Amino acid sequence: MGEFTDTERVAIKDIFAKIDTEAVGPAALSRLLVVYPYTHKFLDDVGTLSNADAVKSNPSVSAHGKVVMHGLTRAAQNLDNTKAMHEELSGLQKLKVDPGNFRLLANSITIEVATRLGKDFTPKVNAAFQKFMDVTVSVQGKQNH
Repeated sequence: MGEFTDTERVAIKDIFAKIDTEAVGPAALSRLLVVYPYTHKFLDDVGTLSNADAVKSNPSVSAHGKVVMHGLTRAAQNLDNTKAMHEELSGLQKLKVDPGNFRLLANSITIEVATRLGKDFTPKVNAAFQKFMDVTVSVQGKQNH
């Protein structure tokens, strides 16, 4: 599962070169918190998350979304070592998060990436990105639960 082909490596690195991670992270985390409000319990110390506008304008949500995307960017740069590629990201995750929520966040990130890449998010690019996110979800789920 953690082995990437040369084509997948190129596609994954290209995605991270093309997207604005400073925008994707906050948007994806906001999407998660709005669509799945029960995930608020993992961020109970960030202030009000009472409605979509409060979530989207919350500076703590934005900051955490950026941290997640910076970790994913570093992971994308270390595709040859699945364990090492997620050590730093795992260290940032100090919450006891249900592993199912990693999948929900991965889906939210994928939606944001696809929206931003538009026609460049081809089926092959999507497959490579999904594989990357599947590895991430698997590793994070095992390390954080």
